[in-house]
Amino acid sequence: MKTRILVTVSLIVAFAAPARAQLRDGRENPLTAARDLYASARYDEALAVLNGLPSDAVASDRKSIEQYRSLCLLALGRGSEAESAIAAVVTADPMFIPGEADASPRVRLAFSEVRQRLLPQIATTRYAGAKAAYDRKDYTAAEAQFRSLLMLLDDPQMGGRLTDLHTLASGFVDLAAAAAAPPPEPKKAEPPTVAAPPPPTVAAPKEPRIWSAEEPGVTPPVAIRQDVPRVPSTISAQARGRGLLEVVIDEQGRVVNITLRLAIHPMYDPQLMAAAKEWRYKPATVDGTPVKFRKMIQVSVDKR
Repeated sequence: MKTRILVTVSLIVAFAAPARAQLRDGRENPLTAARDLYASARYDEALAVLNGLPSDAVASDRKSIEQYRSLCLLALGRGSEAESAIAAVVTADPMFIPGEADASPRVRLAFSEVRQRLLPQIATTRYAGAKAAYDRKDYTAAEAQFRSLLMLLDDPQMGGRLTDLHTLASGFVDLAAAAAAPPPEPKKAEPPTVAAPPPPTVAAPKEPRIWSAEEPGVTPPVAIRQDVPRVPSTISAQARGRGLLEVVIDEQGRVVNITLRLAIHPMYDPQLMAAAKEWRYKPATVDGTPVKFRKMIQVSVDKR
C-alpha cells in the first residue's frame, strides 16, 4: 500500500511540474491538460494540476479553473470543498450551468443547489453596483449592469423571488438609457432679423408635481380596480408571462398617462393598455393632500 501511494504521488508531481513549466514558456496551457485529465476520469491528477496553477490567473482562466476544480472535488466525494469552489464559480458567472456533456447528473444537481441558494444574494449585490454607477452618472455602465441584473432575476432558479427588485431594475434601465442618450445637435445660427415686439405673454399655469415612491412623506396610491385581461389562447405560447407598465395617477385616482416599459405580445399589449385606462385608485397623498403619482406596475398575465 505504501509503495502504491508513493507511485501515485510521484505521478501527480511529475505531471504537475511540467505543466507549471509549460505555463512559463508558453508551449502548452496546463488548463487544457487538466481538462483532458478530468475527461479521462483522472480526477486526482487533474486537481493537482489545477492547484499548481498561479493564483493571479486572468478572470476568464480563473473561472475555468474553479469550474474544473469543483467538478474534480465532487467526483472525488469531497463535497464541502466542492461547494466552496462552486460558490466561487457562481459568484464570478451566475449564468454558468454545466451541461450534460460536461458533468454527471449528481454534479449538475450540486451546481443547481448552490446556485439557487446564492442567486438572491448575488442579485442584491449587483443591484447595489448598478445603482452606484447610476448615482455617479455613469449611465452607460449602469444601463448595461441593470440589463444584466434583469437577465439574472428572470432566471428560472430565482423562483419568483425579488420581484420588487425586478420592478426597480426595469425602471432604472429606462432612466439610464434616457440619460445616456447623446444631447441633440445645436441648431445652426441664423442671421438676426428685425421683428416686431412680441405680444405680452401670459404665464402658463404651473403643472402639478408628479411624486414617486422614493420621495419622503409620500403615501402611495392603493388599487381599487386593477383588472388585467387574459391573454388569448391563440397567442399564449408566444406571450411573455410578465410585463411592466408606468402609469401616472392623478389626484382623483384616475390613470392619466400610461407607458409600456416591458411588452408582453404585440397583439395583447393594446388590450392591456386599454384596460389600464379604466383602473382606479385611492390617490397618493402628501401630508394628507392628494397628489399626482408615478407608479411602476409589474403585470403578471393569465395565459391559460
